[in-house]
Amino acid sequence: MTRCAQPGCTGTIEDGYCDLCGHAESSPPLPSAVTPSASQSASQSAPASRPASASASSVPLRTQPVSRSMSGPSSSGRSRAGVLATIADLPSVPYRDPATAVLADPQVPERKRFCANPDCEKPVGRSREGRPGLTDGFCPHCRTQFSFTPKLGKDDLVAGQYRVLGCLAHGGLGWIYLASDENLDGRWVVLKGLLNTMDPEALAAAEAERRFLTAVDHPNIVKIFNFQRSAGLGYIVMEYVGGQSLHELRRQGPLPLREALMYGREILHAFGYLHENNLAYCDLKPANVIRVGRRLKLIDLGAVQPFGSPVGSSWVTPGYHAPELDRRPSSVPSDLYTVARTLAALAIPGWSPATGGVANPLPDDCGHPSFTRLLRKATAPDPAARFQSAWEMEEQLVGVLREVSALEEGVPYPALSTLFGPERAAVGTSLSEDGGEVFPPLDPAAVARALPTPLVDPSDQAAGALAGLVGRDGKELIDQLAALPQTPETRLMRVRLLAESGAPDAPVALDELDRELAGDWRVTWYRGVHALAAGRAGEAVPMFDACLSALPGETAPKLALAFALECAGKPATSWYDVVWRTDHAYVSAAFGLARSGRMSVLDEVPATSVYRVAAQVALAASVVRRADLSALAPADLVGAAERVTSQADLDPRRRDLIVAEVLDGALTWLESSPPPPRDVRLAGAPFTEQGLRRRLEGIYRRLAVAAESRQERHALIDQANAVRPRTWI
Repeated sequence: MTRCAQPGCTGTIEDGYCDLCGHAESSPPLPSAVTPSASQSASQSAPASRPASASASSVPLRTQPVSRSMSGPSSSGRSRAGVLATIADLPSVPYRDPATAVLADPQVPERKRFCANPDCEKPVGRSREGRPGLTDGFCPHCRTQFSFTPKLGKDDLVAGQYRVLGCLAHGGLGWIYLASDENLDGRWVVLKGLLNTMDPEALAAAEAERRFLTAVDHPNIVKIFNFQRSAGLGYIVMEYVGGQSLHELRRQGPLPLREALMYGREILHAFGYLHENNLAYCDLKPANVIRVGRRLKLIDLGAVQPFGSPVGSSWVTPGYHAPELDRRPSSVPSDLYTVARTLAALAIPGWSPATGGVANPLPDDCGHPSFTRLLRKATAPDPAARFQSAWEMEEQLVGVLREVSALEEGVPYPALSTLFGPERAAVGTSLSEDGGEVFPPLDPAAVARALPTPLVDPSDQAAGALAGLVGRDGKELIDQLAALPQTPETRLMRVRLLAESGAPDAPVALDELDRELAGDWRVTWYRGVHALAAGRAGEAVPMFDACLSALPGETAPKLALAFALECAGKPATSWYDVVWRTDHAYVSAAFGLARSGRMSVLDEVPATSVYRVAAQVALAASVVRRADLSALAPADLVGAAERVTSQADLDPRRRDLIVAEVLDGALTWLESSPPPPRDVRLAGAPFTEQGLRRRLEGIYRRLAVAAESRQERHALIDQANAVRPRTWI
């Protein structure tokens, strides 16, 4: 087993390449210089970029704007508990002096010298028979001319304005030079030229950059200032970004998932901006993203192209690019595919995007359940099954980030969903009528009626009318829906009402809607709701699981999946846990955890919640509803009674019944345990057999007075007589 030679990399060599960083076995250590150039990133991450090939056409997908940036100064440098952090809250990356990044001996390694002819692409300029390879010459296979020699040297002046200091890096499309702008007091800039001046494809790419890249203006994207010529050669002039690439950071070890997700959010903001302007980035990878100060910037715009450009006209990197690019043009889903693969490369220990130039599949476990689903959604084989806009992916990524943040900090990270309404009611909060258990089995039909509802699309023609619907039952609402225009949202509401009631005609309506709205996750959601309402929880599990895979950052599908699993008799605790840990607004999750045995979590139900009383009552009942009361301490029983008596909003009759249950449990406890100290009182009574019996008798007689029936009153009086203290009178 051979260890990788790259500094800081702990990978091993397999088939000639590192299984962690992807570099060839013979690769020399990477230079520390990082610049905002396309070519540099190609030299830092292997396998190198290559043009996509084949031909096809596709219609560019419409996207939702994501042009804002989260980068910027932070006043505190830390995030507040429960406030989602951004990269501005991470430690600042120091600015790198550009003069220290200049290469002392700029050369294109022989292993990276290939013919520029797309029909050839065979190695050129290689050593033979002890003679070093040529940097300038002709391909021995097709006679295409090649040149790998830098065309600018120290102190050369380009366009009478840019004074060259030296070469910074090289890569798939050209040499990178550091220069100072003598017209702007020596401001550092980067000049990007052509790696092979005989390459017509590279020339065309540079011309394309000159046409539209100077108009790109986003704080998360390197700025293109100018396009100049010198000695017949063209150079793009861009800002110098002196920080560390994510590739460099990853070489120090896998990034914390929370940090990687913050970077992903910034990248999606930049992608959203490009997509708004009908541009695809095409070649995202960790080496093409720079951190400097408290900002993040995309570099290497050499692969950027308008949507609909011919197949094979851009550059991609094995292991990162979407597989369909060999036959289809770039699209929003193919661009977002590269974001997911980049996040995977940053955060998954021991995983490399490619081995020997061949893409590796994602591992079964990517380190976090929701993160795994996010990656699988973004990299689905079918582009139509992926995220369709940067906004959509960012929204789900932020949901995953909230989960991860809640886990790391131990505080909730709640947020309103743009896809689901709130939990309509908490289910499973009532006590069991059986005194031997705290809660009764969960009612699937009640669950179906309480689940959060998918929100109405505000752009739907009937959205306003749907908001004004009122009815006493589902049938009345269905009748009102029949009078409205038949739009997707009116049909979805009708299906929802049928599904929640468990109506036998719901499956037919769902099948019809599935044909009309093919691939809409809401149809799958309502199939799960109907299965629950009809008492077929086992069928609901895969439905809600599919919804969660489509919406990995949403909380509602996780809650629905937990309900379905519990109703089906399967383990559900982990899903209840992630829901409750992330957002305390979903009180059903707390009661779900309590039903699994974690009763103490009910103390976390907020005091402002209408279910706070139910939580405290359940905690009190759980003390005495156990098989072995002898394991209790007097303080447990006293605390249970105080929980109940301190609830001002608790119905007096309900309070008396629970206190009576605690007192009865205390009497049972006294039968096998030594009496507590004399000064201990329980529910206002001395903690003695006689004191507890007198208090319990009084409660039963008070309940009898307010009984709703003669039978109930007689039963309560009998209980009072049975527990009253024995006397001689």
